[in-house]
Amino acid sequence: MCGGNLAGVREHLDYLKDLGFNALYFCPIFASNSNHRYHTYDYFKIDPVLGDDAEFDALVRETHKKGFRVILDGVFNHCSRGFFQFNSLMELGPDSPYKDWFHVESYPIKAYSGKPNYKCWWDMPALPKFNTDNPEVREFLFSVGEYWVKRGIDGWRLDVPNEIDDDSFWQEFRIRVKSINPDAYIVGEIWDPPARWLQGDQFDGVMNYMLRRLLLDFMFEESHTFEETDAFCKAVAANFSENTFGIPFNLLSSHDTTRLITQPNGSFENSKLLTALLFFMPGAVCSYYGEEIAMEGGKDPDCRRCFPWGTQLKPRNKEYFAFFKALVALRNSESALRHGKFEVFTTVDGFIVRRACENSSLELQVFWAANEPKHFRVLKNGEKVAL
Repeated sequence: MCGGNLAGVREHLDYLKDLGFNALYFCPIFASNSNHRYHTYDYFKIDPVLGDDAEFDALVRETHKKGFRVILDGVFNHCSRGFFQFNSLMELGPDSPYKDWFHVESYPIKAYSGKPNYKCWWDMPALPKFNTDNPEVREFLFSVGEYWVKRGIDGWRLDVPNEIDDDSFWQEFRIRVKSINPDAYIVGEIWDPPARWLQGDQFDGVMNYMLRRLLLDFMFEESHTFEETDAFCKAVAANFSENTFGIPFNLLSSHDTTRLITQPNGSFENSKLLTALLFFMPGAVCSYYGEEIAMEGGKDPDCRRCFPWGTQLKPRNKEYFAFFKALVALRNSESALRHGKFEVFTTVDGFIVRRACENSSLELQVFWAANEPKHFRVLKNGEKVAL
């Protein structure tokens, strides 16, 4: 959004590898008339601001060579006014062969003045909503999903998939993608209870905004009763029921939220504690770029600031970077944190998150005293771990 491109990502893969990451999730990279690229006008073309097909292919090759997986953002609920089929509709009206690709209420199309007379995302005329009941539209969108998996990507993050309120659409999308790459990871942007989407026939996981809200609401409060802490622990445990399908996509901030350090009470100490909690949760850990240095950012679009490459970091940010890197290393080295049994329970002065497997047990102990801030420690088989 601020001058970066695919070549720049490729140049910094060693930085990401050294941090210990193993997958990259990109916000939309297809041709668009907006800098955030959620206004797609060509689903089969890399936005020229970012690069071209050759640069994309080189990035995929290099990421795979270094052990990364690549997940792209699929915006399939709506497109841009610049999308060819919608242009045809504006030009030809009811005579357009694409008139049934969208939800049109009357003609002529009012795309640039007055109230839009077609369905669009959040009533924004620049984002006409697809008619996914139309077989031609469905086939087009499925072909997009297939095309980029064939080009080497390892999964899709699906933008507002709940607004395509049709389980059969996503069931077919899954079949088409998995037929090419059975290991492809399909994750939906779902902010509400996700059970509908996690039956094994649609998504492999959802962006765990419910866990994020639970953690922030509880941990940023200054004090808690035993009963409140117990309710929190039970809610966290319920978030990871053994009967739930898939791998949750756990996060503390994203391109749609205020950054962690900028939240009310988002101090370095609170941010460290919440990040440690995130790394103890079952599922995939997703870190928004810049979280490793406690980067600041308010509500969208302020949360999408430039990463400060080449800038001298403040001592506190350097300290946070070392802490973050140590957490990633711990997660990567300890099988218990990735695959171990998960427990969370209340103690007299806080709570404990425990991950255990056959030969190892790790605990994140969170505690506080009256009128004191929360603090924590990590133990492995009863011995303190330095972070």
